[in-house]
Amino acid sequence: MSDYKELTKQGLWKNNPGLVQLLGLCPLLAVTATLTNALGLGLATMLVLIGSNILVSLVRDFVPKEIRIPVFVMIIAALVTTVQLLINAYAYGLYLSLGIFLPLIVTNCVIIGRAEAFASRNSVAKSAFDGLMMGLGFTLVLSVLGAAREILGQGTLFYGADQLLGEWAKSLTIHIWQVNTSFLLAMLPPGAFIGMGLLIALKNAIDQYLATKQPKVEQEAPTRARITKVN
Repeated sequence: MSDYKELTKQGLWKNNPGLVQLLGLCPLLAVTATLTNALGLGLATMLVLIGSNILVSLVRDFVPKEIRIPVFVMIIAALVTTVQLLINAYAYGLYLSLGIFLPLIVTNCVIIGRAEAFASRNSVAKSAFDGLMMGLGFTLVLSVLGAAREILGQGTLFYGADQLLGEWAKSLTIHIWQVNTSFLLAMLPPGAFIGMGLLIALKNAIDQYLATKQPKVEQEAPTRARITKVN
């Protein structure tokens, strides 16, 4: 149980793919103009991450080390194609919004990194849980950044939710304030860079604050041995 607790801490906070590892930043910065797009890409990445970790863990004992990376990439590409076709079939509006960044999940360093660093060395259950936590941590960062940019940029939250959840989700759109002209800095990639930097700074500040609250362990003074005579 302690292993799964540690995996949860690593994926959501200590080793978060977006805030600490700084992996997969291209789609993270490109499609987070709205919360809906961020959530859609985050869920798609999480599904691929869980599936690839499970399959890599299953075949790890049968794949020679010399060709393990090409095999891992083939597994990831097959899963990405499956997810892409499913989104195309059931959420076509989101499929158009995500565009090229959906098939580019294949090249997401988070996925190949976890397949190589964790799934190829651990059991199926632990690998699946690691994929879930890492994917959830990545999705949370995407969602927070997407929500902040959408609120600052166009004064709404969950705009276009029907693209992800269906027609009924149009009522989920929240108009926080009336914006006559969109705040372009928040909507464009430079705004995403600034927002991402602020999130990383906030995490580091929280870590430093928590570190100051930890009880200090006093180190024992080293004992000195005095040798007066050698036989």
